[in-house]
Amino acid sequence: MKILVTGGAGFIGSNFIHYWLREYPEDEIVNLDKLTYAGSLDNLKEIENKPSYKFVQGNIADNKLLDEILPEVDKIIHFAAESHVDNSITGPAVFIQTNILGTQVLLDAAIKHKIKHFHYISTDEVFGALPLDSEDKFNEQTLYDPRSPYSASKAGADHLVRAYGVTFGLNYTITNCSNNYGPYQFPEKLLPVVIINLLQGKKVPVYGDGKYVRDWLYVGDHCRAIDLVLQKGKVGETYCIGGQTEDMNNLELIKKVIKILDKDESSIEYVKDRPGHDRRYAVDWSKAKNELGYMPEYSFDEWLVKTIDWYRDNEWWWESKLVKK
Repeated sequence: MKILVTGGAGFIGSNFIHYWLREYPEDEIVNLDKLTYAGSLDNLKEIENKPSYKFVQGNIADNKLLDEILPEVDKIIHFAAESHVDNSITGPAVFIQTNILGTQVLLDAAIKHKIKHFHYISTDEVFGALPLDSEDKFNEQTLYDPRSPYSASKAGADHLVRAYGVTFGLNYTITNCSNNYGPYQFPEKLLPVVIINLLQGKKVPVYGDGKYVRDWLYVGDHCRAIDLVLQKGKVGETYCIGGQTEDMNNLELIKKVIKILDKDESSIEYVKDRPGHDRRYAVDWSKAKNELGYMPEYSFDEWLVKTIDWYRDNEWWWESKLVKK
């Protein structure tokens, strides 16, 4: 089988490629990535010379390039996206261009070339926010209520994928995942910022009161969940993928990292909150559990330590990324 992975030089996409070629060495993967600031071929050095892997630098909105790539492709796994909420606040346009218009071009190409399965990686942020004092969780029936240009652009792409399924008969599945963590995450997201700042002896910025709750999903669990969707998922269905069963706010998370690195809580620096900051995310992944057999294999505390160790052992990787943006 031949698979096109878009955005495969990014954090989750590169982890997925490593996972897939390890689990299915007989398959071929084409990695299409524009190599924006958050994408890096350093993430794929271990496999760059494998005959089953091919990298193509390019834009998912390039029709001509897609016509060259897709004739022999069986499945598309669509990760490519602008994903940093802060950037979507200061510059929304590129999020609309990549996440919505880019997805539309890719969908047209998928129909044209009769792709057997189109899987779209989305986010729980399309559902909006939950109150801190509730036990509510997002699920596949939760109404969309995006609150940032980023989440609005992902919501728009979700709707496009479903529309192409109804209108053009596209065989698609969608996963709405929670916040991922693990190796190769670009140092602009919360956990890499916290880890790297502490390793460098710098302050850790905390938005507002720090009591923002996220559902943390180890990237290895996410890759395995996508695999289960591709193997067992029903065409035209959406699956919410999460990693935790109990809430943990950002301040609690940061204090865990501080303790593991044997630092002091004086490293915490409270900063002005960002506009439209969603208070709480929580994901009900019971549908994926019941229909696909999905369960997180990795405990948060165990894999937080392993993630910290990875950043500590791979300074060569993140040091250059700090000035790349």
